Amino acid sequence: MASKYERIISDCRSRNQLWEDADFPAIQSSVFYYQTPPFTFQWKRIAELNNAQASMFLNENAEFDVIPGKMGDRWLVSCLGVLYSLRNLFYRVVPADQGLDKSMGIYRFRLWWCGEWVEVLVDDRLPTINGRLAFMQPQASNCFWAALLEKAIAKLHGSYEALKYGTRSDGLTDLLGGVVKCMPIVADSIRPQTLKDQLATTCIVTCIAVKNAPVQKKNTTERLANGILLNVNYRQVTIYFRIQGRGMVLLSCLDKVETVMGDSVQLIRMKDTFSAKPFGDKTHFVGDWSPMSKTWERVSAAERGRLLGQLELGEFWISFYDFVQTFTTLEIVYLDSETASGEEMLKGRPLHWKMKMYQGQWKRGVTAGGCRNHESFHINPQLMISIQEKQDIVVALNQHTAVEPKVIGFTMYMWNRDYSLNECLQKDFFKNHVSFLNSDYGNTRHVSYHTQLDVGHYVLMPTTYEPAEEAQFTVRILGTSAFRLSCLETQTMILLDPFPSLKSDDNVQKIKSVCQYEPVYMQLADENKTINCFELHELLEACLPNDYIKGCANIDICRQVIALQDKTGNGRITFQQFKTFMVNLKSWQGVFKMYTKEKAGILRAERLRDALYDIGFQLSTDIMNCLIQRYIRKDGTLRLSDFVSAVMHLTTAFNQFHLKNYNQVNVIEVHLHDWIKSILSC
Repeated sequence: MASKYERIISDCRSRNQLWEDADFPAIQSSVFYYQTPPFTFQWKRIAELNNAQASMFLNENAEFDVIPGKMGDRWLVSCLGVLYSLRNLFYRVVPADQGLDKSMGIYRFRLWWCGEWVEVLVDDRLPTINGRLAFMQPQASNCFWAALLEKAIAKLHGSYEALKYGTRSDGLTDLLGGVVKCMPIVADSIRPQTLKDQLATTCIVTCIAVKNAPVQKKNTTERLANGILLNVNYRQVTIYFRIQGRGMVLLSCLDKVETVMGDSVQLIRMKDTFSAKPFGDKTHFVGDWSPMSKTWERVSAAERGRLLGQLELGEFWISFYDFVQTFTTLEIVYLDSETASGEEMLKGRPLHWKMKMYQGQWKRGVTAGGCRNHESFHINPQLMISIQEKQDIVVALNQHTAVEPKVIGFTMYMWNRDYSLNECLQKDFFKNHVSFLNSDYGNTRHVSYHTQLDVGHYVLMPTTYEPAEEAQFTVRILGTSAFRLSCLETQTMILLDPFPSLKSDDNVQKIKSVCQYEPVYMQLADENKTINCFELHELLEACLPNDYIKGCANIDICRQVIALQDKTGNGRITFQQFKTFMVNLKSWQGVFKMYTKEKAGILRAERLRDALYDIGFQLSTDIMNCLIQRYIRKDGTLRLSDFVSAVMHLTTAFNQFHLKNYNQVNVIEVHLHDWIKSILSC
């Protein structure tokens, strides 16, 4: 079956018409959605730009010469430079079978988005100012793949403006499909072994030099004294050591280089993502171990030749000391085995990351409990990680939004043997146990954490910082050995009778207070001393006090009371049944009060699960979701009438099920007639 891209190409050719993307139209709001710039953009196709005859989609032999333009983003340029230097991964994102001549104005790209690779189609109409591209553009190569890819990313985010809120971590994730971890480079905390351990796995290690400058011109690239570009990701290739005397061989990234002076220097081989020139040909780097540096005189000609012979286009050597002094941050992209399989430089790595993924959502009142500072923390999704052997683990949390992201993070606990491996940890557990690890919280799309876990079981809690904030998310776990990931769920059951009958030893005072309503009841009752839902409505209107409990005097609750207690099918109840309801109503009100301390009569949705638990219901996430959708109000709260209605709804549903649960196996067979009757009775 033809893909959407192929169908559009075929249709445009049959009509001899260039494609126009209706999902991302050439209008002002596609560029700036929230702000209003002081000028209007003109949208031009690539063929309408200056020097269009020399334009091309991609030139494999050209250097990476992309600049951000008047309004583009440096962070994205830096990420594209890393992608361009990894050719097999590059062609996953930018399919090579495209060109300007036969494209019919349509181009396709693949981006990692919301936990999967998605194909994004864009037309070649690009925003310009005074005839020049407003955003990303080539400096000399006339290759437009980057400008079109930027448009594809803007389309996913909703507008070009949304890219202003992006980060290098976002870009590396979307383009490489990996998990990004940022690590500050501090002389006392980072060692060559740190880099060696990273480069032993299927990951891309990049580093960046950042200098706090008050103003930076958009189209000028700043450099340090040694020629290193500021705010640009450099890729680490491997680490080599020159050591005195006998050398130790550790993996393939260690080397023994004997010097004339007998000193010891540690070298790192780097890749300049903005260069495709051989070492010595206008190399940007001019520090020690650069082409013209006198430090090469300290090694023999043979050793010099061996080191230089290992350099590929755009690569250079830097000492570990200068590396730590020059660069400020490591940005490590962990790639799972499948993603890394196409990249030649990663195939020989001894450790390959294995990946498990879970996609879920934080939903108000159901799974949006906020961080562990909040009493509703336990309602967040709970993921069980089972480790079979000690290993490195990378945990990554990604929220599915780019504009106005929530503050997110996660907490991990060691599993308590008192609980089943499939059972959610309860509220009391979190009061009595200290967390095993906590990520930082931030209003970013991605949060990650690299740690080592011993054999055992761990419970991961992805959360927003504040409760009741809704968003979809993806959790990815990467490990170097086998492990399991599963979502814990609460089993639905009744723990206590939510609607007990009155007994002689019950609270006499409660029963007495209800008996005072008997005269009014008798005035409304028929000759059999029973009332229907309309008469019950009048009775509650007369009997309930004028506070928030008065809201329970509504016809819908009255219908539920009748349906719950009417055993004959005539739609009427006795005074004894009325007393039973009223006593239970007072009991439910007492539970409701416990969870409405801030404001009487108003229950926050995230507390509904606990309130229902105290009544006697233990409910799964799916059932809680159904209840919230049915009873939550616009402000994210419930009133007592909503709570009472939910209790009776659940009580009737459990009663109907237990009538059919003959074998006590929590599975029933029901005839269509009985099924519809049961549904209408709830």
